[in-house]
Amino acid sequence: GEEHYNCISALHKSMRGSDENASLYWLARMLEGGEDPLYVARRLVRFASEDIGLADPLALTQAVAAYQGCHFIGMPECEVILAQCVVYFARAPKSIEVYRAYSNVKECLRMHTGPLPPVPLHLRNAPTRLMKNLGYGKGYKYNPMYKEPVEQDYLPEELKGVDFFKERKT
Repeated sequence: GEEHYNCISALHKSMRGSDENASLYWLARMLEGGEDPLYVARRLVRFASEDIGLADPLALTQAVAAYQGCHFIGMPECEVILAQCVVYFARAPKSIEVYRAYSNVKECLRMHTGPLPPVPLHLRNAPTRLMKNLGYGKGYKYNPMYKEPVEQDYLPEELKGVDFFKERKT
């Protein structure tokens, strides 16, 4: 019932709050109560990107490994795998930078009126002669061929100067 959602919320918020002790308690309460370990493992995969993100990019690897471990061996043996992951996450630094930036991009797309801006010609592939003649790919600078960073626009003209990591597009 509702306790299923209450417990996963408590686990999530305990890890977010860096409380490894409480995180283990909520994990054990769920598993000992019969919760599907793969459900918990899926939630940990989400947590790795949503709450830890780029502060510790290995968190996602930990979560996926925990999911696979649970899938391979099941309960009760997988409980220690989940416990290790939960403690790792509680101790990990947290960052919602990517989560927030992606939310800003989604908001920008939802708030846009009319047709979406076209992909700039220099960013388009030109697999045919016709496309090449129409200017597809013209002027594109292939970054690996340059020793220095390349000055090049990658967003449509209408979004020039927008930084989804710093602002909301409204």
